[in-house]
Amino acid sequence: MTYLPHTLYSAAQVRELDRRAIDDLGIPAIELMERAGAAAFKLIQERWPEAARLLVVCGAGNNGGDGYVVARLAHEHHLPVKIVQLGGRNRITGAAKLALQAMQSSGLALDEFRPGLCEAFDLVIDAILGTGLKGEVQGAFRDVIESINTCHKPILSLDIPSGLGADTGAVHGVAVHAEATLTFIGLKQGLFTAEAACHVGTLYFDGLRLPAELTATMPPSAERITYHDCSRILSPRVCTTHKGECGHILVVGGTAGYSGAARLCGEAALRTGAGLVSVASPLETSVGMNAGRPELMCHGVIDAAELDPLLVRASVVAIGPGLGQGEWGKAMWLRSLSTHLPMVVDADALNVLASHPLRRDNWVLTPHPGEAARL
Repeated sequence: MTYLPHTLYSAAQVRELDRRAIDDLGIPAIELMERAGAAAFKLIQERWPEAARLLVVCGAGNNGGDGYVVARLAHEHHLPVKIVQLGGRNRITGAAKLALQAMQSSGLALDEFRPGLCEAFDLVIDAILGTGLKGEVQGAFRDVIESINTCHKPILSLDIPSGLGADTGAVHGVAVHAEATLTFIGLKQGLFTAEAACHVGTLYFDGLRLPAELTATMPPSAERITYHDCSRILSPRVCTTHKGECGHILVVGGTAGYSGAARLCGEAALRTGAGLVSVASPLETSVGMNAGRPELMCHGVIDAAELDPLLVRASVVAIGPGLGQGEWGKAMWLRSLSTHLPMVVDADALNVLASHPLRRDNWVLTPHPGEAARL
């Protein structure tokens, strides 16, 4: 359950995987729901063994169905549990309705949410909205999410924190701040982007025992790259390694008022293993650039032609930190493009690029949201 795959999917792709499991593999929808609820209850027992009283907040869809299973299992284990239902009960259909009926047959009943309800419980299970959310969270749903967010109790979200976009990680008005999230079948890309880090908490995954062949037929929408992945690529260096064998990074930027950006970029390059780092900045800022970091080779560059010998020595260019969008910055940008060296493009270099877009296969772009919007 704690293993996280590297492949990410859109909400529509995960729904399609769910459909294939039901239609092509013949697994009943209620069986998948039972597996999800059982995985969630197992996580509750492992992560919150001291939680004796559970509040399960359910919506009218399949996410709520998972919650009904959790509530029933908790009841069968003699834990006090209360189930709150949001949305019209006449909208509960399919597997969720079967899960509700099984829960009610065990002796549990649906209740209404009221302010302060969370305070009487040790753990809140969020099974409200799931991945099918469209539009902003409003009305009673918004009121309940805001209430459970302020109750100072741990929250477990099923599949995705309610109110969080499964594809974008954007908050649709309001979203649950979970301590942990257990997601099913496939990792949704919105669990890793935008505001997700503030809402997901510790992420757990359960594939519901579906065969690997099922997801193998679905090309992922994205892939996660972890520190462990990168550390395997960078093998330990032999004791006789020379700095000239470890790459030469050229940082281009650092105009007046922003010289620290280029300095920080150069220092980061040294700290992560670059053998040599040169910084090309305007003459007036280059003088003091390496005062506190003498390992940096700092060059005052007046015009684009003076950048050429630095580009010849470089194995990769990092351009943009403190570059500015004036004539100097634009000239440095155009000159750097002429070399076809691998590049990391950041900050104002991205803004210059946005004004004259082009495509290359040997660069990495690192925009913040505003720069991405301009691109």
